[in-house]
Amino acid sequence: MFPEHRPRRLRTTPAMRRLVSETTLRPRQLILPMFVAEGAAQPRPIASMPGVVQHTRESLRKAAVDAVQAGVGGLMLFGVPATRDAVGSGATDENGILNVALRDLRSELGDDTVLMADTCLDEFTDHGHCGLLDADGGVDNDATLKVYAEMGVAQAEAGAHLLGPSGMMDGQVGVIRQALDDAGHQDTGILAYSAKYASAFYGPFREAVDSQLKGDRKSYQQDPGNAREALREIELDVAEGADAIMIKPALSYLDVLRAAAEVSPVPVAAYNISGEYAMVEAAAANGWLDRERTILEVLTSIRRAGADMVLTYWATEAAAWLD
Repeated sequence: MFPEHRPRRLRTTPAMRRLVSETTLRPRQLILPMFVAEGAAQPRPIASMPGVVQHTRESLRKAAVDAVQAGVGGLMLFGVPATRDAVGSGATDENGILNVALRDLRSELGDDTVLMADTCLDEFTDHGHCGLLDADGGVDNDATLKVYAEMGVAQAEAGAHLLGPSGMMDGQVGVIRQALDDAGHQDTGILAYSAKYASAFYGPFREAVDSQLKGDRKSYQQDPGNAREALREIELDVAEGADAIMIKPALSYLDVLRAAAEVSPVPVAAYNISGEYAMVEAAAANGWLDRERTILEVLTSIRRAGADMVLTYWATEAAAWLD
């Protein structure tokens, strides 16, 4: 007879549990998404995302410094322009809000963090889609790629270390990679949104960027029922030169995240998105959940599923808890 086995022996004290923990959650693994609004005189609260704001250029600098001092591994920047047009011209304008803010943060922080930029047109178009529209109102994939290439170079020249093409256009990684190389930005990396699903959980984000979208993005974002398709997208993006890949959303797609982590030859990120954030904040505000415990459990679950890095609006706050 073997002696009685008691797994609880390894759970007896905090020190013991820490010693045998299988999944780590550290500040360096967290990335803070941030919004900056053109012409804002003061930070603008986002009603559906308590605690998150559209920053002014000055408040963005301060919040970015705070995040870096807390140990957060990177910052992902989104721009909110004052005006929009059909072709999203503010995205490629060197004086557009996103490019100006990138220069602000690169000047402020240098290489002390990994500065990332959302390389997509949805914040900048007056129709809210991630690309240019054709005569029938559909998104024109190839015409959009030309703008993405120009946008990527503009962001690299503004100081981004990593670009985040999130529009789910076919061939976007390869086109941006070629444009960067041709412009002498061989060291600027690409965090490819390889599996971005047409999710119901994006609602608060659309408020955060004042999205003009009517309808949906199902013709280019992935169907929530498909998992194998995500693996094909990952393979294509890596072949085109992706330096890391993204799964978005995170919590509803932990199975996809696990499958991606098992096959990806490059680091894997997951985006703990606005709707996931809003659900926890609402439940905690009503006293239904312990807020800190829930946040850390959510982030740990994403790491456990295979994410090397997690984009989360809780990044700075969680980093302080983890010290």
